[in-house]
Amino acid sequence: MLVQDITHDLTQAMKAREEPRLSTLRMLKAELQKLQADKGRGVEITDDDVHGVIRRLIKQRKDAAEQYRSGGAEDRAEAELSEVKILEPYLPKQLGDEQLDAVIAESANEIGASTPKDMGKLMKAVMPKLKGQADGSRVKDRVSAFLNK
Repeated sequence: MLVQDITHDLTQAMKAREEPRLSTLRMLKAELQKLQADKGRGVEITDDDVHGVIRRLIKQRKDAAEQYRSGGAEDRAEAELSEVKILEPYLPKQLGDEQLDAVIAESANEIGASTPKDMGKLMKAVMPKLKGQADGSRVKDRVSAFLNK
């Protein structure tokens, strides 16, 4: 299970004194503990829950890096992006463009989506099939390109 992998990696980072990795994994562990508290005792955190937390943290880090870059703080932006690199391996493998386009085409055929007006309907059909295997903004761009052909 993913929570146990993260705990193991946190212990390894402590032993190896890998400070950036250690602080990032501690932050992730704290977020997972908050999630556990919100769910309540006895309710198991699933890998999908963990992936959701990690995706949220990655999005926050990328947004912060963008803000730091626009403010001229390149070193802070790089620090945020290094945390993203530590978190990304815990997510499912991302689909390539060809695989993503195949899922989009299959879903479009299933629901009969063919015009840009069908964007919302097609997104609603595609996203559950991907289960975190592609970033939402990337999917939106690919769906838009597909419908505008």
